[in-house]
Amino acid sequence: MAASTVLLVAFLALVTSHAIASDPSPLQDFCVADKDSPVKVNGFVCKDPMAVNADDFFKAAKLDQPRDTTKSKVGSNVTLINVMQLPGLNTLGISLARIDYAPLGQNPPHTHPRATEILTVLEGTLYVGFVTSNQADRSNKLFAKVLNKGDVFVFPQGLIHFQFNPVHDKPAVALAALSSQNPGAITIANAVFGSKPPISDDVLAKAFQVQKGTIDWLQAQFWENNHY
Repeated sequence: MAASTVLLVAFLALVTSHAIASDPSPLQDFCVADKDSPVKVNGFVCKDPMAVNADDFFKAAKLDQPRDTTKSKVGSNVTLINVMQLPGLNTLGISLARIDYAPLGQNPPHTHPRATEILTVLEGTLYVGFVTSNQADRSNKLFAKVLNKGDVFVFPQGLIHFQFNPVHDKPAVALAALSSQNPGAITIANAVFGSKPPISDDVLAKAFQVQKGTIDWLQAQFWENNHY
């Protein structure tokens, strides 16, 4: 009986850990982030509710205005509104991003380790997709679609995904909602070839099955962030 109880407790703990493996649910109406607090927690300490005002939930983000994509090597500009820009998002498990794409621009393959993303096209056309994790048959399946104005697509949490504007003479704009106050972003090429300090070229040459000179050339490039 004791062994059965231990197994039951272990199973419940495992199930519970999966159930809360995302932003925790708030235990009060709001918990406006106090970014000046010296206390370090997973997220941000709550600001005194008596000191909270409407501006804590507001940002004049001007998301209706086009962003500059000319300075980006990949031809895109991501304007993220998360808890760092809007303290009222703390504990609410949501954030927002406007993405502008130059003609033939892209938001390159990346992941959000802490969030699922739902994206809708406001203007133009986008080719979008995500790739599954390693499957039992050793494959990674691509799910891709061409989206037009008003279309919606979902990228599951943690999976590599991308967006590309296939039109050579028209920009595109999309709006994305993410299921975390701080979804994070890992741009694959930047992380692999632009890490500081760099990953050993022996490791990457073996992983990508190319010559070390190719890896050295890739690591010598300037890997920029398209979040502005």
